[in-house]
Amino acid sequence: MSEDSSHGHDTPREEFQHDPIGHTTVGAGMTVADLIDEYGKAGIGAADLHKTVDVAAEMFADDVTVFFGLAGAMVPTGMRAIVTDLIRRGHIDVLVTTGANLTHDAIEAIGGKHHHGRVCDDQRTEREHDEQLRDEGVDRIYNVYLPQEHFAQFESHLRDEVFPAFDEPVSIRAFTAELGRANADVNEREAIEEDAGIAAAAYANDVPVYVPAIQDSVLGLQAWLRSQVQPFSLDALSDMSELNDFAYDADSSGAFVVGGGVPKNFVLQTMLVAPDAYDYAVQLTMDPPQTGGLSGATLDEARSWGKLEKDARNASIYADATITLPLVVAGALDRIE
Repeated sequence: MSEDSSHGHDTPREEFQHDPIGHTTVGAGMTVADLIDEYGKAGIGAADLHKTVDVAAEMFADDVTVFFGLAGAMVPTGMRAIVTDLIRRGHIDVLVTTGANLTHDAIEAIGGKHHHGRVCDDQRTEREHDEQLRDEGVDRIYNVYLPQEHFAQFESHLRDEVFPAFDEPVSIRAFTAELGRANADVNEREAIEEDAGIAAAAYANDVPVYVPAIQDSVLGLQAWLRSQVQPFSLDALSDMSELNDFAYDADSSGAFVVGGGVPKNFVLQTMLVAPDAYDYAVQLTMDPPQTGGLSGATLDEARSWGKLEKDARNASIYADATITLPLVVAGALDRIE
């Protein structure tokens, strides 16, 4: 009896590999690298995370141009330092994000803070809880609070430190660079305890920051208000030439996408006009692919569009990015440094 038929199957097992699931063990004193290795023994999401670390580590190599898409409420929920550090370490070459993330980034750069909060309590409904927050002048982002006076401080920062540099239409990339410069200057001048942050790090390291839907944010609203009283406007299309040049000039490229929406699409669609496609891709999302929306679309689907090379290494994790981003970055950095 042949080895293949000894299991009661007539079809040779070409797909099946003898690779038994191991059982993850944890203990006191484990490093993140130890934990990632343990994930590699397991299945389902743990195996996905282990693979994602592998792909991210390859992507962070010196010869890969990394396009980083950052959506969601990543800054107010505490992910700001991770992205800042990746920029300073040279692991992000192009950043595509939201006006909201840059708004919250600037708020912290100039002395504001986000605070731990709660969705509601046992004594009131969620609506009653939010009505009280409205009366108290506090904005809520799930379980994070932001006092509204920080937005007033941010608006003054734009009027005094950023807008005076422009008296004509400019690209969004030039605008975000000036924001980063101003954030860094005020942060140092006022001896702010918090780090100057993402936009400041991008400015200092000559990393372009693109915000294709900038009008969908407080930052965009303030830019629009400025345009009503001064000869100032933002030219979104002027960013496209420079962004596409990055894609054309890259010997090898990778897409690291946190969340979905416009940043994800903007990062991926760049390869539609480039001669090549992404060699590596990672996405961290909670959106399922079955709805047909871009935010949950698989990276394999992006391959069908020519956004990923046919032989590109890619991995996805469907989980909260505030949990997965620190793990993936820490695991990848441990592999390369």
